[in-house]
Amino acid sequence: MAEHASINRTVERVGGGMNGGLILLVLLVILAAGVWAVPHVGEPGGTPLGVAGIVTVVLAAFGLAGFYTLQPNEGAAITLFGNYKGTDRVTGLRWVLPWYGRKKISLRVRNVTSETLKVNDKRGNPIEIAANVVWRVADSAQALFDVDDYAAFINIQIETALREVARHYSYDHAEDDEPTLRADAEIVGERLKEDLQTRVAVAGIAIDETHLMHLAYAPEIAGAMLKRQQAEAVLAARQKIVAGAVTMVESALQQLSERSVVELDEERKAAMVSNLLVVLCADREAQPVVNTGTLYG
Repeated sequence: MAEHASINRTVERVGGGMNGGLILLVLLVILAAGVWAVPHVGEPGGTPLGVAGIVTVVLAAFGLAGFYTLQPNEGAAITLFGNYKGTDRVTGLRWVLPWYGRKKISLRVRNVTSETLKVNDKRGNPIEIAANVVWRVADSAQALFDVDDYAAFINIQIETALREVARHYSYDHAEDDEPTLRADAEIVGERLKEDLQTRVAVAGIAIDETHLMHLAYAPEIAGAMLKRQQAEAVLAARQKIVAGAVTMVESALQQLSERSVVELDEERKAAMVSNLLVVLCADREAQPVVNTGTLYG
């Protein structure tokens, strides 16, 4: 960032072209007058008029070289012997003096998807990540004169910003409810946008949107991470099943006691709780056991 601060930035200013329609009409009239005067060169006393006609035709033809056209969301940077004079953003037929330079630049919104990068997340896990960025040229002077190739520049900065942002977040399961790459894509995308905007400001580029397009563990750890996710899912499901089973057993004992369906001492309650938990928490259906004796044998 220190290198960016040291650059003497160029600032876009309005200037340059004129209305080409009016100039074209004037040049056509001048050209027609010159063409009319040229044949008088061979006539007695008509040489000065003929010479003037030739000069007029040459000047009119030279003036025609100053025309250019601009489409909507297109600009032309006007220069004179290397000096920036201004940017013309007016659409239609435009004209400048022929010795002025004109360099067109597109101001349309552009969409680019980065290559899939292999980076390390906050925990050091290797991951694959890619982003989609919507951008446009906001300052034509900076884009053309402050960087060598603004399109290549932003592609490199997208990769740099993506690597920088990825290392500040875990892929998932962060500590202390921190945002993660997988669960908080909007937060990550907003941070990527801010970081990238800071990096490309020197090129006069505005970042409109950023989104993560691809996110996955690197192949070498994908299998292990999948097993971990499955184990965590099973554990979470078990915890919910156990919590539900305890609630159901508690409710059953309370209702039996309130309705006086059966009198249960502590040992019988313990046995009933054990049986109910086995039935409610087991992976397979419980098999009934016929008790031909008593609980106390």
